[in-house]
Amino acid sequence: MSPDSLSMPEISRRAVLAAAGAATAAGFLRFAPGAAATEGPASYTPSWSSVDQHAPAPEWFQDAKFGIYYHWGVFSVPAFGNEWYPRNMHIAGSNENNHHKQVYGDPSVWPYHNFINGANDKSGRFTQFAPKLVSAGGRFDPVAWAQLFKAAGAKFAGPVAEHHDGFSMWNSRANEWNSVAKGPKLDLVGLHGQAIRGQGLKFLCALHHAFNFTGYYDHVPSQPTTSLKKLYGQLGATAENQLWYAKLQEIVDGYQPDLIYQDFNLSKLPEARRLNFLAYYYNRAVAWNKDVVATYKDGFNNRGEVYDYERGGPAGLLTPYWLTDDSISSSSWCYTNGIGYYSLKAILHSILDRVAKGGNTLLNIAPMADGTIPDGQRSILLGIGDYLGRFGESVYATRSWSSFGEGPTKMGGGSFTGPKAGTAQDIRFTRSKDGKVLYATVLGWQGRTTTIGTLTASRFPLAGLVATQLLDNTAGRYVTLPRPVQDGGGLHLTMPSATAPFAAQAYVVKFTFSDRVPA
Repeated sequence: MSPDSLSMPEISRRAVLAAAGAATAAGFLRFAPGAAATEGPASYTPSWSSVDQHAPAPEWFQDAKFGIYYHWGVFSVPAFGNEWYPRNMHIAGSNENNHHKQVYGDPSVWPYHNFINGANDKSGRFTQFAPKLVSAGGRFDPVAWAQLFKAAGAKFAGPVAEHHDGFSMWNSRANEWNSVAKGPKLDLVGLHGQAIRGQGLKFLCALHHAFNFTGYYDHVPSQPTTSLKKLYGQLGATAENQLWYAKLQEIVDGYQPDLIYQDFNLSKLPEARRLNFLAYYYNRAVAWNKDVVATYKDGFNNRGEVYDYERGGPAGLLTPYWLTDDSISSSSWCYTNGIGYYSLKAILHSILDRVAKGGNTLLNIAPMADGTIPDGQRSILLGIGDYLGRFGESVYATRSWSSFGEGPTKMGGGSFTGPKAGTAQDIRFTRSKDGKVLYATVLGWQGRTTTIGTLTASRFPLAGLVATQLLDNTAGRYVTLPRPVQDGGGLHLTMPSATAPFAAQAYVVKFTFSDRVPA
């Protein structure tokens, strides 16, 4: 099996990663139903034979290519280490533990839930996760966030509705540790949903709560009350598994998300619970007449759900359709003081690489606790949007070709490989859905002559070629190129100039055929 034709296993996250590496609520808001859904079963039962009939990646998802989500919550307040601060602050000798004792006090007397309820730190400064809306004199503006996501070129977006820390960012009946009852006193998921859908984007909710009670709080002492046991994942397996399901039901019924992302450790939940969730979500989607997506890292399979890498992707073409979530920062998924960012070029080139290999990118940003999105993150998002606004026809609503591309820069090959910038010798291919156009995206300017080694005469006959064009600096405009020539070294294009005619992170050549692109 060649690296360009790897087929994803359907067994476990571990098996998928190995193969890829080897290949190189009261107050809930209601939303109107979406467009007509893909034809499928009229109803689902909680069995694999039933939920496997669900189409895992509907057309809207395959067309979207790029989405945005965000780790923003109680853990954003200390702004130290990363989003695992609630866990690590309890590990003696860790950086988070030392920081917590220095700034707030020993965790035994200044616990994590003080960030929720509010308390003074050792300097006397009141500390609490309580962002305020701009309309109330604060800095949190969900509409401005959604406008930024649209300007970035995202087609779907949404919050981490609950991270491992057990704090629900919606008006939960099942969990009193939520953003309406405490802290902000706002239905944050609802506000995000309204704003994001208001910009015409699909709405996602990410839930990481399976790890809340399967390992995240393993260093937290036994809590004295049932309420605190709930926050810290200490209710016991039966109650915790029910709570996991109840939270998902609330999200489904209250907010009708187009996509539900779940983090790892689903495989540690009873299979019956997992199947009940899938059947419930898919049956609700039938009632809404919407196509929905459920992603997974473990615990589901790719017959009915979409596999999600973390900070990575495959080395070559991969089917069925997949997703990777990556962060704008290499150091943390949530905001921390001194946070650094990947370069725009590295992030954008990785998005283009993943599209060429048959997948979507879900990019995480890290807002500050008060609701501010830092300028450095805004700049990267707007840079992505600038590129997609000009050259998006080679990205959106495209499909992978028989080769993902060529070049010296290895991207992907498993999870935790991170984004990487390409060079002018790196080229990525996509094709139009009707199969008549091939796009070759060159990750730099080669010069007066651009050579594409993959496109030899034997692999890419030019008999049906009717137009060769360079996508110009403005969407919908093109520069006609002379008919290319081929030899044993590939296909050679004569470009308009030796130096790039305009500034861009990558340059796109469009080959249009009278019938279909050769495969």
